Amino acid sequence: MKNKQGIVYLIGAGPGDPKLITLRGKECIQSSDILIYDYLANPVFLSWAKPEAEIIYVGKKGGTAHILQEEINDLILRKISAGKKVARLKGGDPFIFGRGGEEAEILADQGIPFEIIPGITSAISVPAYAGIPLTHRQFTSTVAFITGHEDPTKDTSTIDWERISTGAGTLVFLMSMSRLSNIVEKLQKHGLPATTPVAVIQWGTSPQQRTLVADLQSISQQVAEKGFGAPSIIVVGQVVSLREKLRWFEKKPLFGKTIVVTRARAQSSTFSQNLMELGALSIEFPTIRVSGLKDYKLLDEAIQDLSSYQWIIFTSVNGVDFFFQRLHELKKDSRAFSTGKVCAIGPETAASLRQQGIIPDYVPAEYRAEAIIDGFSSLGVKGTKILIPRALEARDILPEQLAGQGASVDVIPVYETLPDSADSPSLLNLIQKKAVNMVTFTSTSTVKNFCAVLQENNCHIPELLKGVDIACIGPICAKAAESYGLEVRIMPKEYTIAAMTEAIVTYYQNPK
Repeated sequence: MKNKQGIVYLIGAGPGDPKLITLRGKECIQSSDILIYDYLANPVFLSWAKPEAEIIYVGKKGGTAHILQEEINDLILRKISAGKKVARLKGGDPFIFGRGGEEAEILADQGIPFEIIPGITSAISVPAYAGIPLTHRQFTSTVAFITGHEDPTKDTSTIDWERISTGAGTLVFLMSMSRLSNIVEKLQKHGLPATTPVAVIQWGTSPQQRTLVADLQSISQQVAEKGFGAPSIIVVGQVVSLREKLRWFEKKPLFGKTIVVTRARAQSSTFSQNLMELGALSIEFPTIRVSGLKDYKLLDEAIQDLSSYQWIIFTSVNGVDFFFQRLHELKKDSRAFSTGKVCAIGPETAASLRQQGIIPDYVPAEYRAEAIIDGFSSLGVKGTKILIPRALEARDILPEQLAGQGASVDVIPVYETLPDSADSPSLLNLIQKKAVNMVTFTSTSTVKNFCAVLQENNCHIPELLKGVDIACIGPICAKAAESYGLEVRIMPKEYTIAAMTEAIVTYYQNPK
């Protein structure tokens, strides 16, 4: 008999970097029916939930109105009563100032099964990302974690300031920014020297991370001057002096850069991930989506007659993916190519073909249609039959020029690119606030649809994007961007995502 009793997973989501959640935490998110998450949980985690999962936000942010803990407890009890799996996603670790113990107590009192999935607390991870070891044999072997947000119903503080001030070599304060001045006063009053180094780390482990180092007597003033606020971790102690030597995260080549990726949603993840690995804040703003066709009659006929073609030319990874998807649906595989030769427009398309068991016979040195035309001129295509499976809308230069060389060319659509619905108000707000450093384009479609979004919002494109660096994957894409009055600053020599990523790094490391 199937057990219909539900379970609650109290999951530590880690400090912000989505890669710092545990494997068990990810498994529980993926299997749960209901996901209840708070303010500091990375939005990436929501994409791991089942499509049919109910997602509920119960965020708490210092200084703003928020849902009460009692209401969160009641919500969990209501949801679990239906025999569901509930993932309660909490920033950091649920048992380190996360009130996970309180939630677990209530579940235990009600006889409800639960599991605690520990998380990497910001108390240790954020200082590590700032290059601050909390213990070091030359400085201290003791560390204390203190919350600046005690239970407001208590009459007095339970923090023993007299002992804590000098009793541990490193002090780490969480949720304490609104009480910084009071903390500084208490520490100095109870014996900690005014010259003690202090670090304040805001948005730790994320691309927005920033760190301020000062001494105890001046930290409050500098925090106010530099505009530091929550969420921040405060580290007090001599280990802070190691930061300049050990800082690593903020030295990444694209750290501090905000880069917009306009590629299709299904393809943007690899590019975005590459940029984030290099330290950038990558904003995915997909302006196109790739879709199959309603009618595959022409493609089906071409596949049935595939052995009659001397050449099959693939001009994109999408073309490969949709072509082989249909090939397999027709119960065929790479053997259907028979003796026909295959051309790929570039290395990424060639790699996609190799995954399907096809090694391209020809890949031009320059990854665009014009290079294929030049290459086929030397190969000689007069009298040959050529198949080009491609997007529904694409440039006609390739089939026209090949036909002009005497080839019989069949252009068969296998997919289409459509405008995608993106969160334009949020992006426009960032651009207007000068918070975007670069916008990247990987096709003429991304250029057209991105600019269409701006025009729909009555934006003057060149003026709005003044000061924003524009990167295009190749000359055709760059020409499209320039037609809207944009100045293209980056275009890789090879028209690939890898080369484009490298060109972006080079650009920012060697500013002109």
